[in-house]
Amino acid sequence: MPIYKPFKKTLPPSVQKDKDSQKCGLRHTVYSVCGNEYTGEWLDNKKHGNGIQVWKKAGAIYHGEWKYGKRDGYGTYSVQVPERKEYTRKYCGQWKNGKKHGYGTYFFDNSAVYEGEWADDQHNGWGRMYYENGDVYEGEWLNHKNHGQGIIRFSNGNWYEGSWRDGKRNGDGKFYYSDKGLLYEGFWVDGIAKCGTLVDVGRESAPSPPEFPFPEIKLVDMELVLRDARAACQSHY
Repeated sequence: MPIYKPFKKTLPPSVQKDKDSQKCGLRHTVYSVCGNEYTGEWLDNKKHGNGIQVWKKAGAIYHGEWKYGKRDGYGTYSVQVPERKEYTRKYCGQWKNGKKHGYGTYFFDNSAVYEGEWADDQHNGWGRMYYENGDVYEGEWLNHKNHGQGIIRFSNGNWYEGSWRDGKRNGDGKFYYSDKGLLYEGFWVDGIAKCGTLVDVGRESAPSPPEFPFPEIKLVDMELVLRDARAACQSHY
């Protein structure tokens, strides 16, 4: 009667050796076949604690905290500049489960900078964005877009303060035209002013005010007119 031996699955020698080593605690640099390297702490064969990871093909490096094999805690992510053969910071801040999460600063390629709160690798919560053209937005974000309450100061001196939705002015807000000395206060839909009031503010010091001042409009009930106009806009909002 033939005797059958159960099949025993074997791992490649390099994988078996790595498994048998069961990396734990502080170790010297560990190199991968693809050229990546990690120097730092381990726990149960996973990166855990403080360590430095270098991705050779991507030309990137992470220096910071790890938790069970993923970036978690505070750390800095940098990328290599091919022309100069040196690293430049892209993000420094908090991480969770391998993603940007918490408070951190991100440096864009076009010199723009975002500093503020993150969730799942996206701008979420409060944050400040310095745009390449000199504009600055400070306020609430949702999934990389201005969303909630915020103020943006334009490089030409104008500013808007109020509600945002999906990256556009939506809801109640004020817009100041510094060159004309005018202030608009009213309701916005998808970045367009729909109904509100426009008054002279600092007309005397404005560089290019309107030729004539705005006349005072006398209505029996101005608030009622604005409420009706706003209700009409909100029905499509």
